[in-house]
Amino acid sequence: MMVSQTKAKKSVWKRSLDARTALLYLLPSILLFSVFVFYPMFRTIYLSFFLTDQNGNAALFVGLENYTYLLESVAFRNSIKATFLFVLYTVPTGIIIALILALLANEKLKGIGFFRTIYSSTMGISVAASSVIWLFLFHPSIGMFNKLLNIFNLPQVEWLLDPTWALLSVSLSTIWLNTGFSFLILLGGLQNIDEHLYESARIDGASYWYRLRRITIPMLSPTLFFIVTISLINAFQTFGQIDILTKGGPSQSTNLIVYSIYKEAFVNYQFGTASAQAVFLFICILIVTILQFKLGERKVHYQ
Repeated sequence: MMVSQTKAKKSVWKRSLDARTALLYLLPSILLFSVFVFYPMFRTIYLSFFLTDQNGNAALFVGLENYTYLLESVAFRNSIKATFLFVLYTVPTGIIIALILALLANEKLKGIGFFRTIYSSTMGISVAASSVIWLFLFHPSIGMFNKLLNIFNLPQVEWLLDPTWALLSVSLSTIWLNTGFSFLILLGGLQNIDEHLYESARIDGASYWYRLRRITIPMLSPTLFFIVTISLINAFQTFGQIDILTKGGPSQSTNLIVYSIYKEAFVNYQFGTASAQAVFLFICILIVTILQFKLGERKVHYQ
């Protein structure tokens, strides 16, 4: 009996020591997350219930009035619409293009390394630099796109000045910018698929499209799941392209929620309503991510 109690005490003491050791290793990460994630998040939620002064300090408690104001605001509803359209334009198209390029670059051809480098090169370009490049491409008089339209005797387009085209134009630049990262991740996933599966399928006479549908896509599904999740989150958080290319215009057609938060906080100095918008954006991303895990993960095939 005494031996059993001694062993139990030693086991409890060992678990306690392991827990303290683990906590010690996690302490730097906990401190960093507390300073840069948890405190700003709780501070944002706190400020969303207040009217603030120009320094961002809580001045008057208004409860849920900031949220009520947002739901009644036509401008905020337009921001929600523009944000979801932007996500719809960029995420599926970007992933499909990256997948096609990854399938091409995965072929064992002479000189394919050059194309892999070209396809992934957008990873090395900052949002600011790429947006400036696209700003020149979209220019109504000297831009390359309108010059191409001129060659085919087509009417010129005010890419960034026409509300009909502005969101599509920003989406195009975003797809180009994000393709490199998605391509590289998908290419890595393709190269991790066991080659023996393809050899067996070829011996059985399976066509390329059958192999793609029955082997490549199922085996690549964990990578695709990761890319879809990351792309959705990044699309909801897009800011740089909007700020440089359109500044939310024209006619608020590209005023995504993140840019609306920026203008409300740092242009209008309404930190309370800006915080309420940030909380709303957080809830949207949380819901989309949960749905992605609940619905999308069922179709993921883990080896």
